[in-house]
Amino acid sequence: MGVINFIIENILTQASVTIALIAMLGLILQKKSTGQVISGSLKTMLGFMVLAAGSSIIVGSLIYFGQIFTEGFHMQGIIPSIEAINGQAMNELGLGRDIALTFLAIFVFNIIIARFTKWKYIFLTGQAILWMATMTTVFGYFAGLRGIALILVGGFIGGVFAVAMPAIAQPFVRKITGMDDIALGHFCTVGYVFEAGVAKLVGGKGEKKKSVEDLKLPAQFEFLQDTYLSLMVVMTPLYIITAAFAGEEFGSTLSGNTNYLMFAFLQSIQFVVGVYVLLAGVRLLLGEIVPAFRGIAMRLVPNAKPALDCPVLFPFSPNAVIVGFITTTIGSIIAMFVLPVFGLAMILPGMLTAFFAGGTAGIFGNLTGGIRGAIIGGIVHGFFITLLPALLVTTFNSMGFVNATATDVDTVTAALLYAWLIGPLLKAF
Repeated sequence: MGVINFIIENILTQASVTIALIAMLGLILQKKSTGQVISGSLKTMLGFMVLAAGSSIIVGSLIYFGQIFTEGFHMQGIIPSIEAINGQAMNELGLGRDIALTFLAIFVFNIIIARFTKWKYIFLTGQAILWMATMTTVFGYFAGLRGIALILVGGFIGGVFAVAMPAIAQPFVRKITGMDDIALGHFCTVGYVFEAGVAKLVGGKGEKKKSVEDLKLPAQFEFLQDTYLSLMVVMTPLYIITAAFAGEEFGSTLSGNTNYLMFAFLQSIQFVVGVYVLLAGVRLLLGEIVPAFRGIAMRLVPNAKPALDCPVLFPFSPNAVIVGFITTTIGSIIAMFVLPVFGLAMILPGMLTAFFAGGTAGIFGNLTGGIRGAIIGGIVHGFFITLLPALLVTTFNSMGFVNATATDVDTVTAALLYAWLIGPLLKAF
């Protein structure tokens, strides 16, 4: 157990190390020279860590924005947090070991299913698998499962999701990227496909379906064709206006010795810097992992594709990411006020989810419905990804997780599957 725990806690949960080792395995299977193996492995790790550094910058900026947003508009409600559920499950329920072993089981079932079925996807987003392991373990535990049964059932369901979600998204990913070498490994896929469907229904058709990426601006605004400048133009007033609503007294508690409005301005620029770094990491990662993965595809899992985190799609449709972020936020705010009218909990908008999941959903909406589809689909997507966590609040409360719920809609879907189907079946037998 000591060795297994070390591997899980220090290797498999370190996504950059895991992906570098997978790249190394692929290069070794291709019988590359020692120098090529070392170079490819280290560049893969570097690319992923640059991507992660960009994500961290974005997360830091969005945490600040979430604080001033909540204060400025006096919002009180539940902020979805799978991290909080994970911590409570490990510390108060003693499920840390079971979550870790379920995490490993999901990896194993993923490889087995990919090897022997037509779903040839290897899910490489370790953090997402950890959250899936948390949900399947917690809900399995409260359904009455214990020990090896808890781990195997959770591992199997997580493994199915790990291959099924990339498979469902792949027809869209193929069109977005123009290639079939990578897949999407992010447990928000139900939301992405949902937006794509809505966008197809309400978006432009034929020649009227104009892509967000093809917008033609007047000469004096052509500078907005630059992704980073256009993002800056959107984010800067959004941050400054929100900080103004939060007020100087609250804003100064976050800004230290810097003027609170100037701090908001700098945080908006920091957000754009994060996007720049993230996209640079994506390009470096894709340049290494795709060729390296061919070795695994040829030997271990024929025709396998690496399912990577959602930012890998951002360079292919950067304007749609901005549209998706804004419209998903709008939809989440609408849901925040509408859902309590129907007796559901008030779910506060999560800015991290709005950017990463909303931005990716915007790419899907733009693909199927153009500008109109991305805008309307994005708002509906924001409502949808707020509704699902709201449906889980009562169940979590009954388990002892007070005022808590989860984010990523695929993990929420797995939880609802347990709560509404698997749990009652297990108790019936």
